[in-house]
Amino acid sequence: MKLNLDITVPSRPEWVQAVMADFPAFLQDHADCERKASSMAMSFVAKFPDRTEIIPELIAIGIEELEHFQQVYELMAARGIPLPPSMGEDPYVSQLIKRCHSGRLERFLDRLLIASVVETRGAERFRLVSEAQTDPEMHRFYKLLWASEAKHGHVFVKMALNYFDEKTVYDRLAWWMEQEGEVIDGLPIRAALH
Repeated sequence: MKLNLDITVPSRPEWVQAVMADFPAFLQDHADCERKASSMAMSFVAKFPDRTEIIPELIAIGIEELEHFQQVYELMAARGIPLPPSMGEDPYVSQLIKRCHSGRLERFLDRLLIASVVETRGAERFRLVSEAQTDPEMHRFYKLLWASEAKHGHVFVKMALNYFDEKTVYDRLAWWMEQEGEVIDGLPIRAALH
């Protein structure tokens, strides 16, 4: 069952062109994003240990994202592409987080919904990367990731619905989708996931 909302601003063709023109840089950024996604899921567990209804799913997502990191790393290693020397700040995620409420409960909802938004954007972009691939292994890999990201987009909304009424969740999620569209549209095009 579809729980997330669709993105409001599609990725531009220039983004796909930039990714395909410097795929090693994209893989490095992708690896960073998977590490950060795993850490983000586990940070929910650390910050909200009383939210026992969602802890098992958060742990599962944390493990799955770490497995994705391992898979990207293996692709990079096979191609002689090193991990970046440090994880840089993701301007996309940073701009979204700056728009969060500050109250504990409100921020909890916002962070769950941002996770859904980020995963939904990831699904869209992995689909585009998969479709642009000429290498069958990379086409299949990004097609599988596209499905995984789409699933996570729904899971984070489902988590929010455990604690907040449907109207509150979907009003705020619609607002976040608009915010995300503004952010993604304002970022420079680069060979990175966001």
